[in-house]
Amino acid sequence: QLQVVESGGGLVQPGGSLRLSCEASGFSLDSYAIGWFRQAPGKGREGVLCISPSGSNMTFADSVKGRFTISRDNAKNTVYLQMTSLKPEDTAIYYCAADSDCEEGFGLWGQGTQVTVSS
Repeated sequence: QLQVVESGGGLVQPGGSLRLSCEASGFSLDSYAIGWFRQAPGKGREGVLCISPSGSNMTFADSVKGRFTISRDNAKNTVYLQMTSLKPEDTAIYYCAADSDCEEGFGLWGQGTQVTVSS
């Protein structure tokens, strides 16, 4: 069964950091684009970052530039979202998704992990 599973969410104070993980099973992540998305309470889903099969990155949200980075560990079949200088407005459910290209629609989605930034 093909799936991606997010982990690493939690409660963090403003200015803090978290690293989210997206682990794939049933396929190799290195052949796919992996995107991170988020949905805040009462808002629509927003793209955050994407990493292509070649390793190039695409930023969807200007608000995370300089604070969030995306990387992959092919040996662990995992993509990471490193989040620093977190703000209350980063509070959301974070999802990862897989597909062939960062610029196409994503077909395989995880269940999400909650990130709450609050003092």
